[in-house]
Amino acid sequence: MDNHSTTQVDPRVVECMLPYFSEHYGNAASVNHAFGQQAREAVERARAQVAGLLQASERELVFTSGATEANNLSIKGLLRRSQAGSHLITNAAEHRAVIDPARKMQRGGYKLTVVNVDAQGFVDPQQVAEAIRPNTVLVSVMWANNEIGSINDIAVIADICHRAGVALHCDAVQAAGRISIDLTRVPVDLLSISGHKFYGPKGIGVLYRRHNGPVPIPIDPLFDGGGHENRLRSGTLPVPLIVGLGRAAELAAAEGPAEQSRLADLRDRLWRQLDSELDQVILNGPQWASQQPTRRLAGNLNVSFGGVDGDALMTGLTDIAVSSGSACTSADPHPSHVLTAIGRSDPLTRASLRFGIGRFNTQHDTDAVAQVVIHRVNQLRQVNA
Repeated sequence: MDNHSTTQVDPRVVECMLPYFSEHYGNAASVNHAFGQQAREAVERARAQVAGLLQASERELVFTSGATEANNLSIKGLLRRSQAGSHLITNAAEHRAVIDPARKMQRGGYKLTVVNVDAQGFVDPQQVAEAIRPNTVLVSVMWANNEIGSINDIAVIADICHRAGVALHCDAVQAAGRISIDLTRVPVDLLSISGHKFYGPKGIGVLYRRHNGPVPIPIDPLFDGGGHENRLRSGTLPVPLIVGLGRAAELAAAEGPAEQSRLADLRDRLWRQLDSELDQVILNGPQWASQQPTRRLAGNLNVSFGGVDGDALMTGLTDIAVSSGSACTSADPHPSHVLTAIGRSDPLTRASLRFGIGRFNTQHDTDAVAQVVIHRVNQLRQVNA
């Protein structure tokens, strides 16, 4: 029940990867013999599968080790191609893989504005517009929030940025494979995804870099080497991982709408159980109505429990896989910066749980988890009474 943190690799993905660890182990850069050519063909087939998921051109995709690298490559790479003191805009609920490189560039002399989010975690496009300056070169806004599931209006933000001549980067880690993304309709300039968030392998991701005609968005590489991936990401391509990413993208494109409907039903069921059997239960993030369109990820539920100690709550839930915030900051003793940004108090922020319902979860899972959480919360409240 922690599928925002990571997902199980789909068995169909594993199956297609296996031959590329043993039988077809050529280096995709060694195109002067059949082994390398076979690997190169597999890479390009996967690139086409990912392009299909994003409705993008294959030439606009760069394979990376994951979204953290793609985010860093976008932010650092573009700012380093800009004039000293150029301006970047992001928001208070962004993932640390965006906030931290943005802060680092700020320490290096670049200018940074962090706009607030509203009580449901949405970035207000008007605040983005008002934050743009003459020296603004990049705006970075996530497509969907990794903790509370808020889906931002990226199309409107993209239009604002382009009217101002500013590039837009989007961390789409939680969105890719979960909601429809059509980059022919939503003109994002840079976009990051990670395979392990939608039932692909860990260690592989993609940076999408828009081409304006024959010219791509100019960014500098993070490191130098053999000039792989159009000289933007040097290093021997991990063919098995790329093959797995491609297959995962293909499955998400084919099965996504039906899967998300099922996950929304499971989420609704889990929420009803918690809300009906416990008081002082606070829903974090966007509200929704059953069977109605929502700007919240279908499998996301984030809840705060009043009247309990957050540390004691998590300590008593080791038999189920849930989290109290982003997995990437689980070692950080500070409360979730996302819940703080939407106005939750420190005690409520610490006493919150994030449920990420995924492809392999069942109704039995959600019912069992609900009862474990209800029992633990009641137990702690009795102790505190």
